Amino acid sequence: MKSIYDSRQLLKYVFIFTAILIAIASVVVSDSLIKNLAQEERQKIEVWADATRLIASEDAALDMSLVLKIIQGNTSIPVVLCNDKDSILDEKNIEYPEKDVEAFKKAKVEELKSKNTIVIDIGDGTYQYVYYDDSTILKRLLVYPYAQLSIVFVFILIAFLALASTKKAEQNKVWVGLSKETAHQLGTPISSLIAWVEYLKTKDTDPSLLNEMEKDVKRLETIAERFSKIGSNPDPVPVDINNSIRSALSYMGTRISSKVRIYTHLSETPILVLMNDSLFAWVIENLTKNAVDAMEGQGEITFQVEEREKNVRIDISDTGKGIPKSKFKTVFTPGYTTKKRGWGLGLSLVKRIIESYHGGKIFVKSSEVGKGTTFRIELRKCKS
Repeated sequence: MKSIYDSRQLLKYVFIFTAILIAIASVVVSDSLIKNLAQEERQKIEVWADATRLIASEDAALDMSLVLKIIQGNTSIPVVLCNDKDSILDEKNIEYPEKDVEAFKKAKVEELKSKNTIVIDIGDGTYQYVYYDDSTILKRLLVYPYAQLSIVFVFILIAFLALASTKKAEQNKVWVGLSKETAHQLGTPISSLIAWVEYLKTKDTDPSLLNEMEKDVKRLETIAERFSKIGSNPDPVPVDINNSIRSALSYMGTRISSKVRIYTHLSETPILVLMNDSLFAWVIENLTKNAVDAMEGQGEITFQVEEREKNVRIDISDTGKGIPKSKFKTVFTPGYTTKKRGWGLGLSLVKRIIESYHGGKIFVKSSEVGKGTTFRIELRKCKS
C-alpha cells in the first residue's frame, strides 16, 4: 500500500514540475518575442528620425515623396519630435484632450522622454529629440503571457478541485459501502454466537468462561454497531469527554502489552461535548493501538484534556519512533502505512469520525523522529 501511495505522490510532483517548466518556457519565449518586436519598433523610429532629419536638411536631391512616405508609415507608435527646449515640433499617434492641451503636451513629453529617446544631429550644433512609447500591440503582448498563464492556472485549479471532489465522493462511497457490508456480514455470526451462549447457559458450563464469551460477543456487537453508523448521521448527545476517555481506555488497558503505561491528565469537572460516544471510543482505541505499534509494545502514552472557552483539546502523546514533518498530513491519507501488515485505514478512519461526524479537528501537533508523537483533537463544547 505504501508503494502505491508513494507512486501516486511522485506522479503528482512530476505533474506540478512539468507544469512549472511549461509556464517558465512560455514566459521565456514570449519575452524573447517581445524583445525582438521592441527592437523592430526602435529601428522603425530610428528610420523615422532619419527621415525627419533629411527633411530638415532641405537637400534638393532628396526624393521627398519617399521620405514623406516613411514618416507617414508610422501608424501605431506614439512619437513626438522636440527641439532642445522640449517644445513639440511634430507628433504621430498622439490623442489630445479637448481641454488643457498645453499641460497635456508637457506631461506627454516628460512621459515619453522617460521611456525611449533618440537624438537627431541636424548639423551646425543643432539637435532634435525623438521621444516615443511602445505601440499598443507591444503593450498587449507584454501582458498577454501573464494573462494566458493566469487563465491556464485557473483552469488547472478548477480541474484539480473537480477531480479532488470526485475522488472524495468515490472514497466516501467506498467507506460507506465497506462499512455497511462489514456490519451486515457480522450480523449473522453474532446472532448465532448469542444463541450458543444462551444454550451453553442451560448446560453445565463454567460461568467464568461464559462471562468472557459474553464480553467478546458484546464487543462484536459494538464493532458491528460502529460500522453501521459510518455513512449515516448518528444522533450526537452531550457526553462528558473525561468519562468517554476513561471508558475507552479501561477496555484497551487489558488488551495491550503490560510494558505500555497509560497516563491520563483529565479535567476534574465534567466537560460536555455533543458527540456519539461509541464512535469517539473507536477514535481513542485506534489512536492507542497506533501509539502501541509506534512504540513496538513498550513505552508511555499520555492523554491530556485541556478545556478552552469554546472547545476542548485532547492531546495524545507517545514515546514511539515519531513521524517526519513531511508526513504530518500524509499519515491521515487512506492507504498510507509504515507497517508490513495493515491497510493504512486507522488514522484515516479517525480523521473521518472526528471531522465528518463531530465537526472537530485532528492533526499532528508535534513529532520528533526517535522520541515520539503528539496528536491533538479539538472538539466544540456544548453550549451552556
